Amino acid sequence: MTDETIDQLGAALGDLHRVLRRAASQRAGRVALPDAQVEVLRLVQRQPGIGVREAAERLGTAPNTVSTLVGELTAAGLLHRERDPVDRRTVRLELTDAARERIAAYGRHRRDLLGAALTELDDPDREALLAAVPALRRLADRVTRQR
Repeated sequence: MTDETIDQLGAALGDLHRVLRRAASQRAGRVALPDAQVEVLRLVQRQPGIGVREAAERLGTAPNTVSTLVGELTAAGLLHRERDPVDRRTVRLELTDAARERIAAYGRHRRDLLGAALTELDDPDREALLAAVPALRRLADRVTRQR
């Protein structure tokens, strides 16, 4: 393993992410949301009712940054803020129906794009990529813990 091969892996993963994001958003007929907004939506999807402060901790960013992102997503009709009934100072976050529909459509388009591209690869490449999925997930988990 060399610095060059590590750089190549990072570049390939970044390129794949960008291409999929743009193409799936185009197929869905929408402008791609900024990555930071997508991260907030994905977190709220995984943890409905999460608060802004906890979201900031999970995302490794400042609470005021998350608060700004939440404001933008709320204005766009993708997030709903609700006061915690026990602690009125705390806001709980929930996806709106529009956000759920957008996420589902994006997921469908992303799967379609990946599936079509995978079928165009030769068998050894396709099998190698699919076999690497668990290792890539573990890699992402370790990078997340290192932040």
